[in-house]
Amino acid sequence: MKANYECDLHGHTNRSDGNDSPAEFIRHAAQRGVKIAAITDHDVIPPAVVDTAQGEKDILVYAREQGVQLIKGIEISCETYIDDVHLVCFHCDWEDPYFSDLDTFTVKSKVDSYRKLIRALSEKGMPMSWQEVLNNNGNSIPDHLVQKKMIFELMVRKGYFENWQDAKLFVKNSREIVIKREKPDSVSVIQAVHKMGGIVILAHPYLISEPVTYQGKELTRKEFIQVLTEAGLDGIEASYTYDKTSYSGTMTAAEIKAEVEQLYTGQGLIISGGSDYHADGKKGVKNPREIGDCGITMEDFMKYEALKHLVEQPL
Repeated sequence: MKANYECDLHGHTNRSDGNDSPAEFIRHAAQRGVKIAAITDHDVIPPAVVDTAQGEKDILVYAREQGVQLIKGIEISCETYIDDVHLVCFHCDWEDPYFSDLDTFTVKSKVDSYRKLIRALSEKGMPMSWQEVLNNNGNSIPDHLVQKKMIFELMVRKGYFENWQDAKLFVKNSREIVIKREKPDSVSVIQAVHKMGGIVILAHPYLISEPVTYQGKELTRKEFIQVLTEAGLDGIEASYTYDKTSYSGTMTAAEIKAEVEQLYTGQGLIISGGSDYHADGKKGVKNPREIGDCGITMEDFMKYEALKHLVEQPL
């Protein structure tokens, strides 16, 4: 089925918690008619090459051969005490020491907190083991590749919840299971990415629950976003698959898109969008997010100089 948007600036592969390899991701984007697609894996720098039948090939060259302009990105999870503050970053120097330091910090914080979460869930009547997480439904992974969503998926496989979205909301809203993973401060990430010439976009802003406790103060979501804007935030996602993820508010995805555009278009921010594709259909998720479900039009993409510089001339 043809995608709703030609440009999808938020998607994941099996380098983090997605289920497509980078090459599969690119081919699927092409099949859907997506012309510009971004790989933005969680806290993992994008790959330089893909494996093909002919051997390794530069990922940008491979994508172009499939009819896709690929943008390399990363989605960095921020704020220890605020859930779902994710910054999508593009045009970075992927060899900058910042990313190797971030990787070391992130892996340790994830393994430590996720092991604690497994123990806490087991104590609350949902027994599971770390080894079951590593088994990853038959696709075994090492400790450093574990993503939190894999724990939610395990909770579903063990029959504790119907879908990963409900499992995530249970953990997020539980007053008894309060385990926070240490994460970098948003402002420091914005500053670091800008220092290397990159751009920073706030992903799925309405997944951030209110009130937002930031530096000891309770803020509205809008006030928190203003903090990020004043720190140099470059853009914000408007079009996003809220109807297919863990959003628990009352607004529709269309209403959120309209509100974000109304609030932030005049502030000089890039109005971005993306599906947050994970190839969840491979794991039996009903109504999974698809590449190009959300995003921006080619016309809107070309309006922004900062985005135009991320690709060669459009296909």
